[in-house]
Parts: sequence; C-alpha cells; structure tokens
Amino acid sequence: MIRTGTEYRESIRDGREVFVNGDRVADVTSHPAFRSMVEIRTRMQDMAHAPDTRDLMTVTRNGEAQVLLNALPFAQADWWAKRRATDAVLDMAGGIVTRIGDETVGEMWSLHDCAAALNDIDPRFGPNIIAHVDRAVSADLFHVSGNAGPATDGTEMALHVVRETDAGVVVRGAKYETAAAYANQAFIKPTLTNWGDAEQSSRAIGFVCDMATPGLKFLCRESFATRAPAEDYPLASRLDEADTLLVFDDVLVPWENVLFYRHTRAAMQVRATLHRYSAFAFVQRNLRLADMLIGVALLATRRSGLNRQQPVQEKLSQLALYRETINAHLTAAITLAERSPAGLMMPNQSLLYAGRMQAVSQLPAMIHLTRELCGAQLALMPDAAAFRAPDTARWLDRCYAGDDWTAEDRRRLMAFARDLLNSDYAGHRLTFQLFAQGPPFAQLAAVYRNFDWEGPLALVKDCAGLSESISERDSLSAGDSTVSKWFATVAPQGVAAH
Repeated sequence: MIRTGTEYRESIRDGREVFVNGDRVADVTSHPAFRSMVEIRTRMQDMAHAPDTRDLMTVTRNGEAQVLLNALPFAQADWWAKRRATDAVLDMAGGIVTRIGDETVGEMWSLHDCAAALNDIDPRFGPNIIAHVDRAVSADLFHVSGNAGPATDGTEMALHVVRETDAGVVVRGAKYETAAAYANQAFIKPTLTNWGDAEQSSRAIGFVCDMATPGLKFLCRESFATRAPAEDYPLASRLDEADTLLVFDDVLVPWENVLFYRHTRAAMQVRATLHRYSAFAFVQRNLRLADMLIGVALLATRRSGLNRQQPVQEKLSQLALYRETINAHLTAAITLAERSPAGLMMPNQSLLYAGRMQAVSQLPAMIHLTRELCGAQLALMPDAAAFRAPDTARWLDRCYAGDDWTAEDRRRLMAFARDLLNSDYAGHRLTFQLFAQGPPFAQLAAVYRNFDWEGPLALVKDCAGLSESISERDSLSAGDSTVSKWFATVAPQGVAAH
C-alpha cells in the first residue's frame, strides 16, 4: 500500500505526548514547530501518486506497487533510481531535509542482511526481523531510528529492560531521535558502546517502536522555525527538523517487535553493519549541500565581479573539488557495488564510507571558505522589514540596487546565505552532519573495517621480495564488506530479484 499525504497526516494524529518548550502539543500537524516538515512529508507521499512523479517514486515488485525509496535494493539500477528519487524530494523541499525516511529505512535492509546471523545467536526473533523488513516496504510508514542517548551506561535513563511479561518487555530510558514527533515508527537500538564480556545484558536490545505507544514522551528542542521571520531565515523557517528526546516511561514492547535481546554479540553485529545502506542517502545530502555552497559563493562573487580574480577562482575551485569528491564517491559506490551476504546490492562499502568521511571532515572548512567569498555583508545586511519600511527602504534601495541586481534580490541572496552559513540553524546543521551517523572516530573505524588492506599489503610484499615467512596472523581483511576483485553485480543463484 502506498499512502497518500492525507493518510500520513491522519496517521500521526494519535494523541502522542509531544512537548515543545515544556508545553503539550495538541496537534503535531498544525503546530508551528512541525507544520512545515509535516507538509514536506505530506508532499513526498503525494509524489508517489502524482502522474508526473509516480514513475520516479515507485517501483512494481511481485505485482504490487512499492515506494521506491523503501524498496530493497537488488541491482545497481535500483541505486541509480533511488539517487534520482532522493534528488527529486530535495528539489521539492527546496533545500536539505534528512530525516524523512529514505535514509533511516536503510537500517532495515541492514537487518535483512543480519537476519541469518542473528537467528543463529537467538532464533526467537528471526521471524520478527523478516516481518518488520517486509512491513517497512509494504506498509509505507514514516520510519526513523533512535541510536544515541543522553545517559551513560549503567544509569537509570540509559535505555534498558526493566521486566519481562507474557506480552513483551517493558523498557525504560531515553533516546535522541530527529523527526520522531511526526514519524510512525522507529528502530531503537543500543548506542556505540562496549558492554565488556557480559553476554546477557538488559541494554543489548533492539526493537521497532510504534510512535503511538503509551508511555512514550517526546521532548522536543525549541524550533528554529518559530524564532524569526521567514523572509530573513528562509531555510530555518521551512526545513528545521525537530530533534527529540524520546523518553520511554516503562513502555511495553510486544515480543513480535523485538529484533534482538540480551545478546551483546547480536547488538554489536547490528551496530557494525548499521549504515552500509543508509550512509548513501546521508552522503547524497552532503552533495546537495556542496551545490548550495557553490551556488551562494558564485552568485555573491559574480554580482561584485570578483569571480574574475584568480584568488577568487582558486577558492571556487576548492569548493568544486569538494563537491566532485563527494560525487565521485557516490558514483563509484554504485558502479562498483557489491553483493551483501543476504543477496542485496550494497554500495561499495569502502568507497561509501571513505566518501562519507571526506564529506563530513571537510565540511567546516568549505563553509568557512564560502563565508570568505560572500564577504562581510553576510553579517551586515539589514533585515527584510527595513527594506519595506518607508523611512529606510529608499536608502537601502539606493545602497543595494545596481546593474541587473535589485535591492530585494541582493537582500534575498544574503538572507539565504546567512541562514545557510551563519545562523543558529546553520550551526545546528553543521553539528548534525558531523554526528548524525556517529562521531568521527566511529566513521573512521568504518573506513578501517571496510578498506581492502590485503591488496596493498600483498603488493609491497611482492615488490619488496619479502619471504613467505612474514607473519600474517593479524589479518587485515575487510570486516564488514564482501569486497571481491570483480564486484559481483548479478544476483547469485537462489536470490530473488524482487
């Protein structure tokens, strides 16, 4: 079933306990903190039904139409299609939105790959994994994920099971989750942590949580969308995604929603493979952000004529290099895609994780470079009200109009640039990009685990003429990846290309 936008909106009017600034929200679909993002998700749902975008946003498998962004990837063509569909959603939104489902649903595909291994660890939950992977595709739910939490392990609010019942487990604690307040369900899992040698741990639990479950409380940060006029903050007013502290106040999780429990080995297996698909959509957002940085810098320097100066061209070229590095990693990750252990098509893992690290680690420098190219007016431009007020408008028009630029166009560009580079919203987006898929050390660890170290090692041993007695007891082969020399692009026998 592919839901309409109206059906999505009605699905989140379920009495959930959402709070902003300490106040209870009566209706998340109309509250100013959530309204614009709910509208974007609504329009995204309707794109799957509209005649001009339906073919772009859907795929037919086993005689049934599915939302393309939710559908399991079995071929390289699926990833090209997903990339085009994500771009179409970002075009519709008029900016960057991250937690709208296409990124987080990839974690369910990782569960699909882990199902056999998790079933070997504890066969009780294998059928649950299969059922929820299928449901993520067929039910067309807005699916998000909860990873990090505010409490350290061992404290009461670190998410854990407090008791078991015939109906399920009762959990207590808290998780951070962007967009939880207006999502349908979340995949809740442990943080990046080390449980030591404890095999049985009440914190080693993963489950799917319905956002309408009694006992859940959504404590949302103040919204950037409500702070200032939209004319002065055109991005924050439309694209602020509500970060939420999701509190589990003795919440019952039915056994059929539990995906693994009390096995730290299972939890670590899931954590190690969590982003093998979802990282692609995340990196694609960085490509869109790079395009926005270039567009702002180019318009600002062309207006002033500075783009003809060599030092300025060199800075623009650095932005282009950043952009094309991201683009190259995304493109190569599809072109050299790999088969997962369960027969799905993964973006090339080493290239994908390397691209993610390049995009994230270089972003602060690229933002600062764009500030330099925009100049001091980025901070000094008066607000929109001053451009309209009779006593000030005529002076501002004389100051800022010129050539083929109107004063209003110049104001709009600087307002957009300020919100992209300098505002509270801009700072929040930068921090989000740095940590949304784990802290930098964890992202570098993923690069280490997925790079094919054996190739360079064998090369140097051969070229240097080293003997076979060189110890190889510390294997450096890729840990999470099925990297092979030929990068299989067809489904192995017995794997259905759904």
